[in-house]
Amino acid sequence: MKLNLARDVTLTSLDSGAVLLDGRRGRYWQLNQSGSAILRRLLDGDAPDEAAASLSAAAPVSEDQARRDVMALIDALSTAQLVEVAR
Repeated sequence: MKLNLARDVTLTSLDSGAVLLDGRRGRYWQLNQSGSAILRRLLDGDAPDEAAASLSAAAPVSEDQARRDVMALIDALSTAQLVEVAR
């Protein structure tokens, strides 16, 4: 699975995480630090399972829960048309 930001979407880091700006619709989406870290790993080419393992190692969450959280993030960003997913 390859993840890319959709056209006209920019990602900006913040101390508290990150913000995605959808330039097509003029809408902002805020991610906390965990969501930001996961998105960056996915954009850098990590598979969802690799991103989930890093989340599980960094936070008090099981790998199963981390896997569900990563997939939920991908689904939410894809549904909002902020990312493009190539399977």
